[in-house]
Amino acid sequence: MSLSLDIDAVAAFLGAAEFRSFTRAAQALGTTQSLVSVRVKRLEEMLGRLLLQRHPRLVRLTAEGERFLPAARDLMAAHERAREAFSDARQRIAIGISEQAVGPDVPVLLARLAGHDPRWLISLRIAASAVLEEAFERGELDVVVLRRLGPGRTGEVLRRDAFGWFAAPTLMRQPDEPVPVVSLMAECGLRRHATEVLDHAGIAWREAFIGGGMAAVFAAVVGGLGVSPLAARIAPQGAVDVGLEWGLPELGGSEVVLRSNVATPKGHAFVRELAAAFRER
Repeated sequence: MSLSLDIDAVAAFLGAAEFRSFTRAAQALGTTQSLVSVRVKRLEEMLGRLLLQRHPRLVRLTAEGERFLPAARDLMAAHERAREAFSDARQRIAIGISEQAVGPDVPVLLARLAGHDPRWLISLRIAASAVLEEAFERGELDVVVLRRLGPGRTGEVLRRDAFGWFAAPTLMRQPDEPVPVVSLMAECGLRRHATEVLDHAGIAWREAFIGGGMAAVFAAVVGGLGVSPLAARIAPQGAVDVGLEWGLPELGGSEVVLRSNVATPKGHAFVRELAAAFRER
């Protein structure tokens, strides 16, 4: 006998899988925690598979849940396309993303968003987090993904990243020379944080390279021009954290935060796909 999946149950599963919480999934879906739980349970019974492991403070995907997740996303995307089948209007969404949050993976991110719903007209702005947040406050951007080094305005934390001092493995520290620093731009908040940490530790440094984008920064790091303060998650392949070996001070960590003013159901689904992309990276 064929099964007809409950689209609301699939949405509840996706929400719980993304947020790892029935409560937060309920908030995002505009419903109650108990209803999300009931819907997920109904889906599991229909499929005959345990999709989520319930813990007191956390929800995790089971192996079967991991297997079902891509199909569930495809189903929801097809459902949204079917709902909009007779709508000719393309909706526009203005997104701002900190390059220190996404690294060089902007093409991969855009491909995923286009795959979610190719009818969106996406306006993308890449800039420093402080610049993007001010643009969001002025209403110029609908959604922003920021790297936040300290307290800030409200937002949804997508992940927490640790920083390190990354360099080519062949680059050697010259004890009598200032530390060569590779950074994204003069206005970069992480550059400012890193140089302040070096100054506080009494370690001399010099500007070795300022890139116009993360691809340029990564090329400078891998090419051996200097050491760069980066989130370990986005560090270029082949680079190593030389902080301990070079006696450099710890940089701590930061949060990647999403802020959104999108209110429509279709827009909300798009924002959830964007959030999921950052959670999974």
